[in-house]
Amino acid sequence: MSIIRLLVPGACGRMGLEVLSAAVSSDDFEIVGASEKPDHDMIGSPLSDATGIPGLAHTPLLADLSSAITDADVIVDFTTPGASLEHFRLACTHGKAIVIGTTGFSASQIDEIMSRRDEARCVLSPNMSRGMNVFFVLAELLGAVFSDYDVEIAESHHRGKKDSPSGSALRLARSLAQSRCVELGDVAVYGRHGGDISRSMGEIGIHSIRAGEIVGEHSLLFAGQGERMEIVHNVERRGTFAAGALLAARFIVDAERGVYSMNDVLGLSSLLDSVRKLAR
Repeated sequence: MSIIRLLVPGACGRMGLEVLSAAVSSDDFEIVGASEKPDHDMIGSPLSDATGIPGLAHTPLLADLSSAITDADVIVDFTTPGASLEHFRLACTHGKAIVIGTTGFSASQIDEIMSRRDEARCVLSPNMSRGMNVFFVLAELLGAVFSDYDVEIAESHHRGKKDSPSGSALRLARSLAQSRCVELGDVAVYGRHGGDISRSMGEIGIHSIRAGEIVGEHSLLFAGQGERMEIVHNVERRGTFAAGALLAARFIVDAERGVYSMNDVLGLSSLLDSVRKLAR
C-alpha cells in the first residue's frame, strides 16, 4: 500500500490531536497539512510546536486547507457541521476523499452531502468506533425481534459536547424506528418531565447526560414480558475514534465515488441487509 497523504482540520482540538498522533505512529500515513481557525494563536507555527506531537516540525499549522488540498489524498474531519460541510465541498471540488466523524448536522446539511454522492468519495459516520457500529446493527436486529418491548436509549458524554442527543444515540434511535417500520419523529421521547409521563406503547426514550470528561457511553435497554436485555458500549479513550477514522481513510482512498458508512468500511452491509429483511 502506498502512503496515504492526510489533511487534518481542527488540528489542536481533542480529535484532531488524536488523529494526528495515530497517523504519525503509523507507517501508512503522511500528514501534508493541518489547520485551525484563522485567529488561532499558533497559525504559521510548526505542527510539532502547536500540537506537542513530535515528527511534524516541517508542517505548519494552516488557517485553512485550500493551500494544501492538491497535495492530499484524504481529509479526516472531526470539527463542526459548518466547517465539515466546507471541507466536504473542498474535497469534491478537487476530487479528494474525506472521512467525516462530525456530529450535529442538520437535515439540510445531510441532504447536501447525499445529493453530491455521485461526485464525492466520503465516509460519513456519527461514530468511528468499530464496536459502536456493530451496536448499530444489533439495534436493528433486536428492534425487529423485540418489536413489542419497551426500549430506552441513554448516552453520556463530556460536559463540553455541544449537540444532544449524541449522533450515535440518534443513529440507534433511527435504527430502532426503521426496524419497527415507524417514523422516529412519531415515537421519540427526549427525556421525561411532568406530572403525567406514563409510557405510551411503541415510544423510544432517549436520554442525555453531560458531565466531566466522559468520552462516550451508550446503552440500549429492552424490557418486556418478565425479562429485560441491556447492551452497553463504552469508549475508554478518544484514540478509538481516531483508529476507526484511519481505517475509513484506508478504505475511501481507493473507493468508487459515493457516500459510505462505517458499515461499508467494516463489511457489515450484507449483514445489515439480512437484518432488514427480517424486519420486513
